[in-house]
Amino acid sequence: MKQSRGADLKNGALVVYEMVPSNSPPYVCYVTLPGGSCFGSFQFCPTKAEARRSAAKIALMNSVFNEHPSRRITDEFIEKSVSEALASFNGNREEADNPNTGIGAFRFMLESNKGKSMLEFQELMTVFQLLHWNGSLKAMRERQCSRQEVLAHYSHRALDDDIRNQMAMDWVNREQSTPGVLSRELSSTERELDEARLAGKELRFHKEKKDILMLAAGQLGSMHSSNC
Repeated sequence: MKQSRGADLKNGALVVYEMVPSNSPPYVCYVTLPGGSCFGSFQFCPTKAEARRSAAKIALMNSVFNEHPSRRITDEFIEKSVSEALASFNGNREEADNPNTGIGAFRFMLESNKGKSMLEFQELMTVFQLLHWNGSLKAMRERQCSRQEVLAHYSHRALDDDIRNQMAMDWVNREQSTPGVLSRELSSTERELDEARLAGKELRFHKEKKDILMLAAGQLGSMHSSNC
């Protein structure tokens, strides 16, 4: 479906399965869909094959639901979502029309993705969640980049190894400034990932966080080895 719409799929139409190394049950498996969405086995799985089936099951259910025509981003969907956001944060209508506010940025992103499915929008949101978590959005604001400029730039940029490496280096620098911050963040991320997986939620944000932190830990290890 995505290929027929001209989507840029890094791995083609491949579905990638990743087993968590373990010598005994319960076994855990993650599955990454062509657009980048990630799901994991959500049941107690006594075998690796069962873990793979469990991950495939939750991924299929989410894909079918979120790719359904009724889950497409339309004008009506945007108005409803923005109204709900305003109600949740006690905002006013003027905020929704100002791209420099949080709700205005949310509206801008929705309108930029009109016609896309919720799964596609979710994949894009992951990039911005990671930029916010990593402090990159704050750094861009300090450099006087407008929220709209940041959104316009990253709306057309896939999450790639360059972005991951940049974020990993940020965490290397944090660990060197505040020893122990990396291990604390990794422990928290692993806990969040497990909770989200068992709840059957989409996992890319948590999984990408863990992979970036593991990459940072590997880079720190390499630096320590080279200094010995």
